[in-house]
Amino acid sequence: MTRTNDIILRTTTTLIAFILLGFSIYLFFAGHNNPGGGFIGGLMTSAAFVLMYMAYGVKAMQKILPINFRLMLTVGLTIAVATGIGSFMFGEPFLSQSDAYFQLPVLGKTHLATALLFDLGVYLTVIGVTMTIILTIASDRGEVK
Repeated sequence: MTRTNDIILRTTTTLIAFILLGFSIYLFFAGHNNPGGGFIGGLMTSAAFVLMYMAYGVKAMQKILPINFRLMLTVGLTIAVATGIGSFMFGEPFLSQSDAYFQLPVLGKTHLATALLFDLGVYLTVIGVTMTIILTIASDRGEVK
């Protein structure tokens, strides 16, 4: 299959994907205090990746972004479950959270919670599942087995 001249699609994809990725990071970090979090942040990141796959093609994206999404799914599930079970080590119920304020070099006084680690696990899991499903469907040639 020959590709048509899609300079407009590729140019706008670069801008839109950058905006989507920035917004997904905002949603991820806002999640433990405001609406958002790992799930919606992961979906936004997946949307940016899918847009880039559509504009540049699977082979080019695998060279640019060599991510094993199935491994990402496994790592995300491990982080989410470990965060939930980790509360048992402190004699707390499953998925209990704690929080504190930390003085960070660039960000200054920042509120951090253990829910952020759980959200990271959910974020990675959602990206892994979504991209695995979409790339599997995209690679299906419709051959009867």
